[in-house]
Amino acid sequence: MNRPTARPTTLAAPLTIALTALAPISWGTTYAVTTEFLPADRPLFTGLVRALPAGLVLLAVARKLPSGVWWWKAAALGALNIGAFFPLLFLSAYRLPGGLAAVVGSVGPLFVAGLAALLLGERPTVRTLLTGIAAALGVSLVVLKATGALDVIGVAAALAATASMSAGTVLTKRWGRPEGVGPLALTGWQLTAGGLLIAPLALLVEGAPPALDGRAIGGYLYLALANTAVAYWLWFRGIGRLAATRVTFLGPLSPLTAAVVGWVALGQSLGPVQLAGMALAFAATVVGQLGPRTKLRERAGVSPAVAAGGRTVRSVSARTPGRQDRPASVPTRTPALPPQPPQSPLRSPGPRP
Repeated sequence: MNRPTARPTTLAAPLTIALTALAPISWGTTYAVTTEFLPADRPLFTGLVRALPAGLVLLAVARKLPSGVWWWKAAALGALNIGAFFPLLFLSAYRLPGGLAAVVGSVGPLFVAGLAALLLGERPTVRTLLTGIAAALGVSLVVLKATGALDVIGVAAALAATASMSAGTVLTKRWGRPEGVGPLALTGWQLTAGGLLIAPLALLVEGAPPALDGRAIGGYLYLALANTAVAYWLWFRGIGRLAATRVTFLGPLSPLTAAVVGWVALGQSLGPVQLAGMALAFAATVVGQLGPRTKLRERAGVSPAVAAGGRTVRSVSARTPGRQDRPASVPTRTPALPPQPPQSPLRSPGPRP
């Protein structure tokens, strides 16, 4: 009988992790595109253009609308992941200097770990908590600069944005998807619902849309398609296939990407402290993807049933005293005897001459 061997801690679904990681990497380019291509001081309009057109395009491609309870579930997820998250994120970014909004957002893995324990039954491990702290510390070293007094509204907005996205991530994992609905349709529902929530707020606060030139149109097309439609589809696809804590530990890739883009394209400097922070945050991201160790020996000493030879055999780790190298769980099979001819009731079954 082949015994299962214990596997060391390994990366879970590397391809899925790599594809999901493209979402925060894409989001890391948002700052550079916004400052270099888009009109200034229009965060709500930018959030609206990112969400609503992308959602409508995905709805047209998926050709699937919610039904039943999924009307309000899609609206709730759209509000948490898009409708509330975008305005709060932009508000915090405008009011908090020196990348402090990114630092506050980097505690998202700790938020998700707590919510996953409550709603998904995923108990946070010491490694998860320490990795989340390391990720936040690494991001702070990359983006945090000397600042004056903190803006209370900005900090509150950053915390609310992080909590909103974290709750949306965990609820997306908890509710899953309805039968026959893929991640493309689910993403379209959320982006459309979120965009519809942002639209009246943008009109009320910022007024009519600004005049756009070719440069701004190109920037908005990039944000709506690659940065939002494709990125959020990959993100929600990853949530459906990976643990919620694993997905959220990819979040620090966003400020790291922003730092690299700022260094390459905007002429911003990266000193030794920033490089050390990038290494720490990236290491925390990798550790956050490591799965739990496979445990073949349970407290009772009995492993899960192992299929062998068409029969289910229970393997026991403990060995029976007095028997050399023989697992106590291996059943002793009595060899089957060949069929015997029927005995006459008048004759003794003794040996024949």
